[in-house]
Order: sequence, then structure tokens, then C-alpha cells
Amino acid sequence: MAARPAPLVVGGTLSVEAALAAARGPRPVRLAPGAARAVDHSARRIARAVAAGERVYGVTTGFGSNATTPVSPGDAARLQRNLLLSHALGDGPPLPDEAVRLALALRIHALAQGKSGIRRTTLAALIALYERDLLAVVPARGSVGASGDLAPLALLALPLLGEGRVRWRGEELDARTALKRAGLEPVELSFKEGLALINGMQVSLAIALLALERAEVLLRTADVAAALTTEALCGRSAAFDPRLSAARGHPGQVASAARLRTLLAGSRLVDLPAERVPGKRVAPQDSYGIRCAPQVHGASADGIRYAREAFAREIDAVTDNPLVLDDEIVSGGNFHGQPVALPADHLKLCVSELGSIAERRVATLVDPHMNEGLPPYLAPRAGLECGFMIPQYVAAALASESRTLCAPASADSIPTGANVEDHVSMAPIAARRALEVAELVTGILAIELMTAAQAVELRAEPPSPRVQRVLAVVREALPFRTRDEAWGTALPALRARVADGRIARAAGV
Repeated sequence: MAARPAPLVVGGTLSVEAALAAARGPRPVRLAPGAARAVDHSARRIARAVAAGERVYGVTTGFGSNATTPVSPGDAARLQRNLLLSHALGDGPPLPDEAVRLALALRIHALAQGKSGIRRTTLAALIALYERDLLAVVPARGSVGASGDLAPLALLALPLLGEGRVRWRGEELDARTALKRAGLEPVELSFKEGLALINGMQVSLAIALLALERAEVLLRTADVAAALTTEALCGRSAAFDPRLSAARGHPGQVASAARLRTLLAGSRLVDLPAERVPGKRVAPQDSYGIRCAPQVHGASADGIRYAREAFAREIDAVTDNPLVLDDEIVSGGNFHGQPVALPADHLKLCVSELGSIAERRVATLVDPHMNEGLPPYLAPRAGLECGFMIPQYVAAALASESRTLCAPASADSIPTGANVEDHVSMAPIAARRALEVAELVTGILAIELMTAAQAVELRAEPPSPRVQRVLAVVREALPFRTRDEAWGTALPALRARVADGRIARAAGV
């Protein structure tokens, strides 16, 4: 019998790892100590404001440029339903279930902090959607990350009203039918609840966290691939000397160089004398793809760490407006997406660079002017066979596409909301592109691994023990090529082994 998953505890502090675990599948949700009391307090404070006729943005006024238009207490609840219905619009393909599930979990966590004015019954209804894995169909495009991810968050919460489309148990159906089958009832929203549900950055953050997870796997795999290429080219270990990294002092470089030393320990190919490598060029240093791998990978590592720290803070952030702080209702701009947009943009650049230098290592491996005595394109019968000519073409195409996605989305801004929202973050675009870049770089690293594996096995000497374990995993997807033949499923099979961390785990890093 499968073990019951650990509960998702919301309303306190949630780690990156706990958040990502919530994306994998539903789990029971529990409120952190004190969360229920805080939720009840903020809901009562909003209700008192309405009863007293206080002018509160989005509660007894319209939204955006309509903030100067009062809304009577009698219409205050209807205002929230209208908000959700009117904002639930998007375009493009639906977000994957993991992203929707994670966004839902993150929104629950933010509301459970008890500063948003939502009732505990409405929060419980949102939790029920997550626990039953009843996921809204949310188009990927439609948010500028201004007053939060308004459109996608409205679509995310729409099933609470029995509206919209959902995915449930492998089927797409209308929300009202799904609620009934799941034993749930539609919710009647109260004061501020619509605004609390859609004001925030949880869709952008969910996508960014999934991109971060991929980036951290790719970072480790990039060092593994670089080690395999270093073996294949009989590279020099001097570039990984710990004193070199210490002389510059960047922690990512120090860690990458240390990882490469560990991976190459016991190699009989690295530092092999030139006279024992037929055709080896007697050059004093290796090409940058090998020699500067710690510097390039390390800079990406430091940038990825910055993104992790920013996203970790954002997980626990309360991002709607206004907020109930102590007993005061305070309007501000916590919904703005810039704290997600900038690190997401930097994340995609860091990942793209891992692919950029990896493609250059692939090019070196197949180039007879650079590959230290190996046959052109690593083909056993050069001329008659093309060998690994086209894998480098594919890697070049992936690297080029990756670079085109690296223009910073956060550098753009198109005012919305009748110029009230006069600066927007474009965080969802930055996050989506970070995930797309990670997908492209996964392919580049898979190509480097398959190319370097071919090259290593053309050598007479064995690689290090850790690299031999990596070779075994590569060979599950692609045997050594003795002649030109169809590639079949080799690349997708190896991509899968990169993406799920099998390559990194085989190397022990």
C-alpha cells in the first residue's frame, strides 16, 4: 500500500522543496499554528469596514481606474463575483497540470497567512479543489504581471463558482459538473474575496519554480557532460586546480571545479602525454569549453542561487491588495511582479549559457582540427559515414533558439488599466521563457553526452570510474555507433535521463 503523502502545511513558512512536492500531486493540506486565527481576524476586519461604510479599495469601490467609484455595501459581495468572472480570460495552450497545481497550492499558502480578508470557509473550498486535484484549465498567456497574475489567477479560482473548465481524473469537463462529481458545492463570495483570489504572483512563481528545479538539475549535469568531454579530448586537469578558483573567489566556480575534479578522479585519459594520443596537437592549453567550464558554469550557479533565494522569499509572500495589517487595512503594491520577473530573466540567461558552452564542446568533439586525433565527426569510416555531424547541427539550432528567448521580458512594459497600472513586470513571460530555455538546454546537454560518449569509446584508455557509470546510462539510450543508421528514439531517451536527474545521479553529483 502506497504511503500517504506528507501534508502540505500552509500559512507559515514553506520551503522550495515542499512547494515543488506540492506540484507533483495532491496531498492533505493543514493550516500552520495560528493561521486559522489570523484568517478569521482579517475576514472580520473587512466585514466591519463594510458595515461601517468605510471606503476600502476593491471592497467598497471599483477596481483599477474605477477606484474612485463607490460601491454600496449591498453590492459588495456581487462585486467580487463580477471581478472573478470578468477577469477569467486568457490565450494560448493550457498550462501543464504541475504548474496549475503548484499555483493553486501557492495561492492557498498566501491566503492562509491571514492578511487577505478571506473567510476560512472560502479558503477551505479552495483547499478542497487542491486536495481533490480538481484543476482549472488555465491558458498560458494573458498576464502582464502588473496587479498580479490577474487573468490566470481568476481562471484558477473560477471553479469555486462552478464556472469555467477543469481537468479532473484525466478528463476535461465543465466546473459545475466536476464539483458535483467531487462532492463539492459552488461558493458564494463575500467582501474582498474575489480580489484576494486573483491579486498575486502565484502563477508566474509556480512556472518559475518549475524552471528553477530544471535549472538546478541541468547545472549538475553540465559539469558531468563537461567531464565526459574532457576525458574524450584528453584534456588537462590544471584548469580545475582549486588554487585557481580560490584566486578568483566566486563560490559557483569553486564548486564547479571541485565537482569536475571529483568526476575525473582516477581517469587515465586526462593529462595523458601527447605522445600517447595519436594526432594530438601539442597546445599549452585546452579550448575554453573545457578550460573555462568552471568559470562559466560557476557564474550560472551563482545566478541560479540568486533566483532560488528570491523565489524562496516569494513563496511566503502575501501579494494581494489591500492587506489587513494588525487591525489596519493598508493599500500598497505587493502584487507587482518585479521580484519574480528579474530573477526569472536572470535564471533563463544562466541556463542558456550552460547550453551555449556545451554546444561549443560538441563542435570541438566533431571537428578534426580540434578533437585531438579523433576521426572527423567521430565516424569510424570518415567520408563514407557522417557520424555525429548532425547532432552538432541540432545542438546549434537549440542553442540559437535558446538565445533568442533570453531578451529580458522584464525590460518591457505596456501600461494597462487606463494607465493606473503604468509599469508592469511581464513576470509570467520571463518565467515561461525560463522553462522553455531549460527544455532546449536539456537537449543540448543530451547531445553533448551522446557525442562525448562516442568519442571516449574511440580512445584506447578508460575514463574515470564515475564517468564510466555515466557512460552506462548513456548506453541505455544509445549504443556505440559503428556505422550510420537511424537515430530512432536515442535523443528523447537521453533527454529524459538528463531531465529526471539520472545522469547526475549516476555520476554521484
